[in-house]
Amino acid sequence: MTAIAIYQVDAFTSAVFSGNPAAVCPLENWLDASVMQAVAAENNLAETAFIVAGGEDGADYGLRWFTPAVEVDLCGHATLASAYVIFNHLQPSMTQVSFSTRSGILAVERDGDALVLDFPARPPVSVDLPDGFVLAHGITPDEFLRENIDGGKNMAVFSSAALVRDFTPDLNFIANLPGDGLIVTAVGDSGDCDFVSRYFAPQAGIPEDPVTGSAHCVSVPFWADHLGKAELFARQVSSRGGELKCTLATASTGDRVRMGGEGVLFLQGMITV
Repeated sequence: MTAIAIYQVDAFTSAVFSGNPAAVCPLENWLDASVMQAVAAENNLAETAFIVAGGEDGADYGLRWFTPAVEVDLCGHATLASAYVIFNHLQPSMTQVSFSTRSGILAVERDGDALVLDFPARPPVSVDLPDGFVLAHGITPDEFLRENIDGGKNMAVFSSAALVRDFTPDLNFIANLPGDGLIVTAVGDSGDCDFVSRYFAPQAGIPEDPVTGSAHCVSVPFWADHLGKAELFARQVSSRGGELKCTLATASTGDRVRMGGEGVLFLQGMITV
């Protein structure tokens, strides 16, 4: 048996029991993927992140993300949680960290109490409303879009934030959509945010994700264009709730979404595998 450190961090929040919880396991070397998947299933959180010092292409760390059901290509809150663990427990002198991932090199930097993620922008394109959507959900979105990559996220845009908060997902219908789950979103109505969203990913073993950084790679370019502003304050209005300060920025590698949020430690211990 091998003992492995584990940290559980609530991400995109400054208080425990809110935001999105992620487990982080620092490793000396990668475990077999089946073992990492089993650990993620045992944790039964939206994501478990595994990090190894000395990533590919000169990155500080390698990073992989697992839901209880599958390994995924991109995850925001578990990246923030991984950076939180590095900055607060593993290497407190660091102020910026880079990760090699399935989605390329991702960077996180300290900004006061916040951690700022630098992720690829993935603007969605309009597609036909899937057959049966209205029958399954009892509502017609103003617009239906999909992330313009293979297996990209679907996004339904509604006319009010109240419709997003009150949306009742048909998880079987969503699990059978082409692509990666469903974002529902609308412009903010409370005066303290630019837009709201929720995200459902039953095909990945996540009925509703509390706060989803990767979904904002899709929604931020959309709302930046529609609202005519590059800096956006977003709320994910799940039952736990979360908030993100987002910027659509242009870089030599293409448009990027910078997402800032806090993290707070909930649990620290050891597991044996």
